[in-house]
Amino acid sequence: MLFVWKGSVLRTIIPQLALLLLVALFALFSNGTIFGEKILPDTTPFTLIGLTLAIFLAFRNNASYQCYVEARALWGQALVASRAFASHLLCFAPAVSHEDRIELVKRIIAFSHALKSQLRPVPVEGGQRADSLPVATTATTKAYPAAEILHEMRGRIAALATTNDVRDTSLYVWNQHIDELHAVAGGCERIASTPMPFPYAVLVHRTVYTYCLLLPFGLVNSVGIFTPLMSVFLSYTLLALEAIAAEMSQPFGTTQNSLALDSIVRHIERTLLEMCGAPLPPPLPTRDGYELT
Repeated sequence: MLFVWKGSVLRTIIPQLALLLLVALFALFSNGTIFGEKILPDTTPFTLIGLTLAIFLAFRNNASYQCYVEARALWGQALVASRAFASHLLCFAPAVSHEDRIELVKRIIAFSHALKSQLRPVPVEGGQRADSLPVATTATTKAYPAAEILHEMRGRIAALATTNDVRDTSLYVWNQHIDELHAVAGGCERIASTPMPFPYAVLVHRTVYTYCLLLPFGLVNSVGIFTPLMSVFLSYTLLALEAIAAEMSQPFGTTQNSLALDSIVRHIERTLLEMCGAPLPPPLPTRDGYELT
């Protein structure tokens, strides 16, 4: 773990650490003085500021981690609801043709693809989204394709109910599953559209950098030649915590520490196709190298 590079935020904060190393070297060679005046004669101010900074960083990291966990829970709910919906469609609609039931299951798969594309936008060419959906639908040109696919599914189910002998109980259960998938999409949209309050992020950012820039001038009297090492190490801890919080507050992004949406969607696709007895596409590894199987 000491030498892990992939997935670490170290690569994103190397320029900042390099700047802080130069500041620490300057503090060492100037003995903590600027124009002959001692900047910080002792480390007492750092004790007071460090306590406040720890509270700020702890709150922000907890808030960011809650966003990440809730986003993962919503996609887990999407998997459960998709499996249950597909199972009900395949087992409790004897009057509906097998082809129509398979078509509806494919639309559940299309919903997961569309929701992923909505949360993690992909290039658009000619008005069509780049990812291919397993069914033909007009949702690809809509602003909210996931909701549009669910709306189309409800319409198709209503049409099938008028031409086939479908029980009211089955219609009720299917509508419940559609509502559950709507709730998943709405929850994901809420997380994606609710960033960390900007003034709070600016406050933490400025406080962290001010603390790290002044730290070498307070340590030079107590640790001497080890000032650059201690300053860079402590700065790495604070800057890394801030960078991790920034990444985790956007769980649908494309960073190494974001949710592996491609793997999750492929997992949903594979399990539903297996229910239909169709060939399975290969699984996709998550960012940590494991496969969702």
